[in-house]
Amino acid sequence: MSKNGTQTVSFPNDYEERTYAGVLGKIIGVYLGRPFEGWTNERIEERLGEIDYYVHDKLGVRLVVTDDDISGTFTFVRALEDYGFNPELSPKQIGRTWLNYLIQGRTVLWWGGLGNSTEHTAYLRLNSGIDAPLSGAIETNGQVVAEQIGAQIFIDGWGMVNPGDPARAADFARRAASVSHDGEAVIGAQILAAMEAQAYVEEDIDSLIDAGLATVPSNSLVAGMIQDIRAWHADSDGDWRKTFSQLKNQYGYDKYGGNCHIVPNHGLIILAFLHGNGDFAESLKIVNTAGWDTDCNSGNLGCLMGIRNGLNGIDSGPDWRGPFKDICYLPTADSGGGVSDAATIARRLVRSSSKLHGLEDIPPKEGARFHFAYPGSVQGFEGENCSVENALIPGIDQRGLRIRYESDPKSQIRAMTPVFVDSLETSQYFEGRGYGLMTSPMVNPGQIVSCQVFQEDQDAGLIDIALNFGVFDEEDQVVFHRGPTKALKQNGMVTLECEVPDFDGFPISSIGLEVVDPRSGGTVFLNSLNWSGSPKVSLGRRPGRMWSRAWVNGVDSYWSWAESFRLIHNTGTGLLLYGNRDWTDYRIRADVTPHLVNQVGIACRVQGMRRYYALILTRDNRLQIVRELDGRAILAETFFELVLGKSYDFALTVFGHTLIGAIDGQEFLRAEDSSLSEGGIALLINEGRTATQTVSIEPA
Repeated sequence: MSKNGTQTVSFPNDYEERTYAGVLGKIIGVYLGRPFEGWTNERIEERLGEIDYYVHDKLGVRLVVTDDDISGTFTFVRALEDYGFNPELSPKQIGRTWLNYLIQGRTVLWWGGLGNSTEHTAYLRLNSGIDAPLSGAIETNGQVVAEQIGAQIFIDGWGMVNPGDPARAADFARRAASVSHDGEAVIGAQILAAMEAQAYVEEDIDSLIDAGLATVPSNSLVAGMIQDIRAWHADSDGDWRKTFSQLKNQYGYDKYGGNCHIVPNHGLIILAFLHGNGDFAESLKIVNTAGWDTDCNSGNLGCLMGIRNGLNGIDSGPDWRGPFKDICYLPTADSGGGVSDAATIARRLVRSSSKLHGLEDIPPKEGARFHFAYPGSVQGFEGENCSVENALIPGIDQRGLRIRYESDPKSQIRAMTPVFVDSLETSQYFEGRGYGLMTSPMVNPGQIVSCQVFQEDQDAGLIDIALNFGVFDEEDQVVFHRGPTKALKQNGMVTLECEVPDFDGFPISSIGLEVVDPRSGGTVFLNSLNWSGSPKVSLGRRPGRMWSRAWVNGVDSYWSWAESFRLIHNTGTGLLLYGNRDWTDYRIRADVTPHLVNQVGIACRVQGMRRYYALILTRDNRLQIVRELDGRAILAETFFELVLGKSYDFALTVFGHTLIGAIDGQEFLRAEDSSLSEGGIALLINEGRTATQTVSIEPA
């Protein structure tokens, strides 16, 4: 139970599992509809038939893709955690979240230009200093631009953090949607968020639609369309195509301007929700076969149906989950978060909801990154010469990853999951397709990786198991390395621990377990896997290309030229980012050669483009420690001459609340600040060109 103003809200007992189902439904829906986005119903049925299967193979495209529907949905809701889970979170703060996590032209949005892409238009307004909600308002951008579909496609998270409270979900949806949209677009977003919130406690389809409509004006265009669809559905004899024909005639694409209007696409979601009769697979089949903005509509409906029906509803039809194994991509300026999975996203939403409602958050297995607590979840793990599946651990009331293998001393037996891009081909695939895949490795040398393993046959001798790392080599191929693993057996569970070895600056692609000497078959359960601590690693030019692709590019041009890192940025401040939000206390060092700059430096505890500490040298000869957080604050400052073309050894140490800035081994500045407690690193430049050969990170 939580106290929400004067209203007591009751969370369902299976709230966390249902949230996981909602996240899965969103991902499934997007993957299902993405390959034929924008096709007409006629073209879909002629070429692909009814969409009751993943069509990616048939069209020669990838299943797991970068997509705005997924990355925007699960990025913008992070405004809650970034602003302290404030129930009065404002549109202005959500707009600042856009500016922090988006990298212009590269991540999350369709960068289609001013007046063409609604979201790009809103970003340009925000970046020019026009705060939300004016950034998305009709008075700023015109009605056609403001009433496109984007507010709706990003809205699911606000429903999932307000279970059983449709009014509050709609209110949060209104605030979030107004960053980029207005009018009927905001109304459609409110209806969907309210329906998703109510789906935690209500199954009846008409009651869910009523819950959504109760949050918006009854005389709105979208509300009137929904009532028309209900009437058409009642007279259709169950034939969705008959209702679809009426929807096209009265609310079709030809009736509205822009590229992808909210009204016809919202109508398709309601149509499929009604005609699907509560069945997950049937509902998605209808909404995808009908056409128009298939990945957006399918993603929203998939999330709603996932929450309503739970995991059993998803699993009652085709194998939707197995082909992607929970994996999804969230490329943003949060450099280490680009490769993620449905369980991790669900856990973040549950934590946000608990904090928002003043409840204690108790994460599975003490907050382990891989915990397998949700039925069927494998969190990206795949087996080599073994099978992997989610299962109950014998004699223990919790789930784990069951790894089964046969006797074969000549085979490599591994169960691995990605912690970075899995190949150069994957890294290159999304370039030029609108949504790039930029990310840093989640695991780095010097950190401590630990896991818990349960051996099914407790009477047998301890199986020789080691932690294993897939690492890119000089030819951009993944080579597997066994880590120096220590094992401790206690109460039937074996704890494995390993300090991540130094791989000479090459990025780690995957992590998992290896059965070292499989002379007899067996079964083990991976109960959990996690890592901790700050890295100890030196980063710079290496053979191949994956070392440079481990950095997230937030500057206009990033080259590996005569230097490892040549940065060029034309206007404002740019960052070249690396690392993870779980880093806390460490020192970053880098040689920096400014060629033409206003400001140049290094940053730590970086949480995006506009949340970090930095040691900066300015063109007017000032050395500063600054905090960038809803504006810049100078924490410490001294005179220091900047000489263009001269190389400087920058060092910034952060430990607890203390920041220490040094140049060429001499401490010049010290400051105290408690605003940012964690984050990665970055090279920083403001207008000009700079060069760096080596960046090193070590625990403070």
